Amino acid sequence: MSDTQHERPWTVLLVLSIAQFMVVLDVTVVNVALPSIGDALHFAPADLQWVITAYVLCTGGALLLGGRLADMLGRRQVFLAGLLVFTASSLASGLAGSPAALIAARAAQGLGAALLTPAALSIVTATYTGEQRKTALTTWGAIASGGAAAGMMFGGMLTSWASWEWVFLINVPIGAALAVVTLHRIEPTPRPPAGERHFDIPGALLALAGLVTLVYGLEGTADHGWGSVRTIALLAAAAALLAAFVAVERRVAQPLVHPRTWRTPRLTAGAALMLGGTALLVGSFFLNTLYLQDALGASPLDTGLSFLPIAVAIGFAAHLSGRLLSHVGSRGVALAGLALVAGGAALLATAPAHASYGTDLLPGFVLLGLGVGLVLPAANVTAMSDVRDADAGLASGLMSTAHELGAALGLALLSAIAASSIRDGDLAAGYQNGFVAAAAIAAVMTLAAVALPSIRPKEASFALH
Repeated sequence: MSDTQHERPWTVLLVLSIAQFMVVLDVTVVNVALPSIGDALHFAPADLQWVITAYVLCTGGALLLGGRLADMLGRRQVFLAGLLVFTASSLASGLAGSPAALIAARAAQGLGAALLTPAALSIVTATYTGEQRKTALTTWGAIASGGAAAGMMFGGMLTSWASWEWVFLINVPIGAALAVVTLHRIEPTPRPPAGERHFDIPGALLALAGLVTLVYGLEGTADHGWGSVRTIALLAAAAALLAAFVAVERRVAQPLVHPRTWRTPRLTAGAALMLGGTALLVGSFFLNTLYLQDALGASPLDTGLSFLPIAVAIGFAAHLSGRLLSHVGSRGVALAGLALVAGGAALLATAPAHASYGTDLLPGFVLLGLGVGLVLPAANVTAMSDVRDADAGLASGLMSTAHELGAALGLALLSAIAASSIRDGDLAAGYQNGFVAAAAIAAVMTLAAVALPSIRPKEASFALH
């Protein structure tokens, strides 16, 4: 085997990982730049949240459809389409001259991400076997968590050193280069014959409407509260739409989500772990951003750089998880990670009103990063271990949906707890109670994780049919 042939599989992983890193980065990279964006484009304060919400809604709502399209139309083809849409809409975001233009471009970015992400993960899962798959999936898990941390850091750097436009424009040359490399280094993937490409249009529309409504309802709880008429109505509507989706899937000949998907215990367990782990990570980022900027008066650049230890800890733990998975299995890695998250959140809950970064915050940041860096690779290895090749795109879409819903749920839950705890402008009290809740959730998840199936890399055999 030539050196080129030997290196090619890792080139595939590198290309797909960079693309996914951009997608995850764009969930959080905008956070630190929001004040600058609002001033430059004259956003109404109530509308500024839509710069983030439009992206999350369209990504989370369309991921299942993107995964099934990858199975039906070919993974590389759908990956390329998503990459091109994401790159073009990044350019449009950076050049936007009005709030409406930016929000529309961000929605298009979300749709591109919903095509790109499940196609990329299904290529990763189908390309690698055995020890290589363990490395590939742990790398993917690190990206899912590390990209969110890096987004906070890069957002502060780009906003301070260049301008808010570069938060989006930085994606353009990277996306264009990845598209060229994809055409040359990733083989076109087979797709079913034309007569077998049946699209479940009613199911796709119901899933899209239900997930968008659910994410929208969760995103709004920070401003409107969990008991508001708006929140209850939206969550009830989402439940009705998703119940209708389940009913349709049981009756159609070629469902968007085949019933056998829910009878795959490892996939559903991995998705649940992904949802919970991402909820804790993104909710913690929100609390820390609020505390650093509003309570401690940190600048956007200082806030972004403050998240560097979390990103480093996540990367280290994800590398370590590759070795631990072979020895203790995915359940043991998940248990250790969740225990570390609980410990980190508990430490952050003790931070005083005028905390010192090095002594009061940094130890909690490191524990939190180490924990998440173990949990998300374990979730990926658990979920993708016994998925059929024909369902790889759908399973990847389900995992990506769990990631997006977890982000929305964690932000909604922890921000609502923090906001309800603030009295007379005492932000530290809200911060502390938010992390008390995060520690409690992580502790409950640790107990629940005892029931997880435990996968070792040699067990994880991807069935090719």
